[in-house]
Amino acid sequence: MTGPAPLLVVGDALLDHDLCGKAERLAPDAPVPVVGGVRRTTRPGGAALAAWLAAADGRDVTLVTALGRDPASERLCELLAGRVRVVGLPLRGTLSSKTRVLAEGRPMLRLDDGEGRAGEATEEARRAVAGAGAVLVADYGRGSADALREVLAEAAGRAPVVWDPHPRGGVPVPGVRMVTPSAAEARAFAARVGAGVGEEPDDPAGLRGAARDAGALVDAWRAASVVVTLGGRGALLSHGGTPLMVPSPVTAEGDACGAGDRFAAAAAGALADGDLTETAVRAAVHAATRFVAEGGVRSLGTGTGSGAAPEPAGGPTDDALRTAARVRAAGGTVVAAGGCFDLLHAGHVALLQAARRSGDCLIVCVNSDASVRRRKGQGRPLVNVADRIRVLRALECVDGVAVFEEDTPEQLLGELRPHIWAKGGDYAMAPLPEAPLVASWGGQVVLFPYLDGRSTTGIAARAALRG
Repeated sequence: MTGPAPLLVVGDALLDHDLCGKAERLAPDAPVPVVGGVRRTTRPGGAALAAWLAAADGRDVTLVTALGRDPASERLCELLAGRVRVVGLPLRGTLSSKTRVLAEGRPMLRLDDGEGRAGEATEEARRAVAGAGAVLVADYGRGSADALREVLAEAAGRAPVVWDPHPRGGVPVPGVRMVTPSAAEARAFAARVGAGVGEEPDDPAGLRGAARDAGALVDAWRAASVVVTLGGRGALLSHGGTPLMVPSPVTAEGDACGAGDRFAAAAAGALADGDLTETAVRAAVHAATRFVAEGGVRSLGTGTGSGAAPEPAGGPTDDALRTAARVRAAGGTVVAAGGCFDLLHAGHVALLQAARRSGDCLIVCVNSDASVRRRKGQGRPLVNVADRIRVLRALECVDGVAVFEEDTPEQLLGELRPHIWAKGGDYAMAPLPEAPLVASWGGQVVLFPYLDGRSTTGIAARAALRG
């Protein structure tokens, strides 16, 4: 089985800092909040963040960007070393960096430094683009994409190119597979090409305006598709005709900084792997939603100023444990649910959807094949564990799947340590052996309504009679 396809990222790198603390009083000399107990984190920003996130997906990532000899450029190179291959363009000036001041996770102020711009393209950078199997252009308006415009146009004719535009950058080259503006950016870009529709009072959700903007930009930019990202609502995909709305699987509240880069990196990666555009957009919406729910960019830096390394490859259980750890570290609520999930049916889906709405991530704990046989008999499971995992992970409400070999999930729960252990309402009158364990770390068992008349055993019996 091959791994994720390589990805080339072209764009303007930044260096980002967060100063996080608490604001509990006003300064005595001015009516401004005093932020105390500050913890400083540093991470890649701009195109470097997009490359970082793509590498965290297990990809071989090359970043073509403008770097200099200034301290910010040197610090960024340290963060990327061993994780992302960097092909440098000359930088005129100093690398741009931004510093956010946050109080209890809420941004209060941002300071911007450095106005460096990319110089002429190098031969090494041109070769990198010319040989790329898939490209993400993360344009932050500082000239890197402009310097490589000609070779990017050639790449768009032979490989999937995703272009994440910036109001201060150039327009995408013709023939790109996907352009990913936000709703505000799409409105501004559409106005520039003479197709802006303005505000519509009878369009409170903004979908009709976003659809018109996207359709106009498909034509103006000669792009295969334009995807307007709509924040927590999802994204609107247009090929120029009737658009496709791809909603977020859940409402994720949190720091949305970097969510656009997470969306673009996931979409470009999916296209690099050969997925259809619609499939790539769905994957990107899910990835961006999960990114925000897990704490966003604040989960990428450490107090020492170094970034978190990309997660090593692993099975679904390892992925689930890491997801739970990230959500917990970001202050979110981890929800877990368990069962065989043999022949997934409406009762299962209703339970999982309700459970996911009660927290910030949902981990599904699944019995292994041997565990199912011990519980249900030699004729079960009807569906092997690999296929059950694949079906569960395809549900938008599921953030991870973990497998346990034992008859009950206590050992796995001890590793996950969920805040909520979700069970169907049919367990209301039965003692739950795992309840004391969940309570031992302050967790809570919660019952959710169960749809009557739905069961794998009943479905299998009816199928056998009809067969």
